[in-house]
Amino acid sequence: MSSISNRGLQILHRPVIPYSTRLSQRNTTRSAYTASPSAEFQSSMAGNLPMDMSQLSPMSHLEGPEFWRQLPSSSPFRDTTQAEFLSWRWSTKNVVETKEKLYEFTDSVVPDEIPRARGIPGMQTRAEFEGDISGGIRASTMSVRVMPYVLSRINWADPANCPIFRQFIPLKSTMMKNHPQLKLDSLHEQADSPVDGIVHRYPDKALFLPISVCPVYCVFCTRSYGVGADTVLVTKGSFKLARKRLEGAFAYIESQENLKDIVVSGGDAYYLPHHILEEIGDRLINMKNIERFRFATKGLAVAPNRFLDSSDPWPDALIRVAEKARRAGKHFAVHTHFNHPNEISWITEKAARRLTQAKVTIRNQSVLLRGVNDNVDTMSALIRKLAKMDIQPYYVYQCDMVDRVEHFRTPLQTALDMESQLRGSIAGFFMPNFVVDLPGGGGKRLACSFESYDRDTGVSTFRAPVLTNKGKEGKIYKYYDPLKPSS
Repeated sequence: MSSISNRGLQILHRPVIPYSTRLSQRNTTRSAYTASPSAEFQSSMAGNLPMDMSQLSPMSHLEGPEFWRQLPSSSPFRDTTQAEFLSWRWSTKNVVETKEKLYEFTDSVVPDEIPRARGIPGMQTRAEFEGDISGGIRASTMSVRVMPYVLSRINWADPANCPIFRQFIPLKSTMMKNHPQLKLDSLHEQADSPVDGIVHRYPDKALFLPISVCPVYCVFCTRSYGVGADTVLVTKGSFKLARKRLEGAFAYIESQENLKDIVVSGGDAYYLPHHILEEIGDRLINMKNIERFRFATKGLAVAPNRFLDSSDPWPDALIRVAEKARRAGKHFAVHTHFNHPNEISWITEKAARRLTQAKVTIRNQSVLLRGVNDNVDTMSALIRKLAKMDIQPYYVYQCDMVDRVEHFRTPLQTALDMESQLRGSIAGFFMPNFVVDLPGGGGKRLACSFESYDRDTGVSTFRAPVLTNKGKEGKIYKYYDPLKPSS
């Protein structure tokens, strides 16, 4: 992999030299942090081929390896049948969301001795590893919740370096000193909330947060101020599902003539009851001012089996919303969140096929994470797998400046290098935009649109011309690279 070496002047102001002129052989995308799964695990990842489903019902003639049964023999999933593993009810009964259940699971799948996290020499015992998890949970802003599908995709022979494990289960040994500018609500969503459950920042678009629960909790969650259960560090100001909140949000949306676009998130729309999901869709479709809306869910990435469970009403409700929106002439999409190609299996491919055959538009939003996907090879593989499933790689976000996630953050230069090297390697309509969601409520800006970038101090500046309310007109927003090791 190639990257950028000679930066020239340390402070750049527009216009800047195209990134492609600065390419050299030095690797700044930190590929050394990305785990290399064991041969056994790589074997279990094989065979993820798309299927021709045109003549098949969602639950018939499933093909592909039963990878959940390829975990160690003592795994609780070892004897789980395909029908059970694809059942949403079975998944919710077997979700891991307490330390006791997590340690019970790790005791069954982690070898007696495993490698430490990359950069830390030596091996560790299972007990040391579990102690590291315990310390990570105490130091994290997010509680732990992991679906069986995710647990089955982790390389338990080397979990500390597995890019899937790192996203959902914190390790104290990998955490770094907080940058002084990190904040719990770094995007100032609460300040941009005119009524409970609504974040209204852009002139024509608003974020609707009806629920605070997700199928999994990401360690790097940008909404850690309100999502999930309370932790040692954070008492959550959650946005719980309630009729009063829903009606207040609907009333506000309908009262804003300039609002045209709504993102329904949370939490995660996957945990909305199916009748509430459909009600939200119906209400938005029937509002004269709303032209576009989307449901944001990580479900397709972390529990795709739900889309193959014919007994579960949620996928049908989602597809009905898409059909009704299409008939009403309104744009509807599902926005999902894959970060690494190993998250994708034949179950994912078939779940995505069910949605695309129902003419549901799917877009993906990734987060650039150190030790997970911060190298060109990994991101390229992810983009290509998404494209093969007809999922548009929409955004790659610079990791937000959220409290306790310093170990995940990468310099802005990593995003610039990666975008430069990926551009032209795949069709333009499958090339994601690399963006920074600006701290302080500046909204999304292309990473390459900075006003200045001082690589010595790690400070980049941006403007958000479209934002003019609440003192934001002409405001300069700053993004800070992670602290250097000597800091």
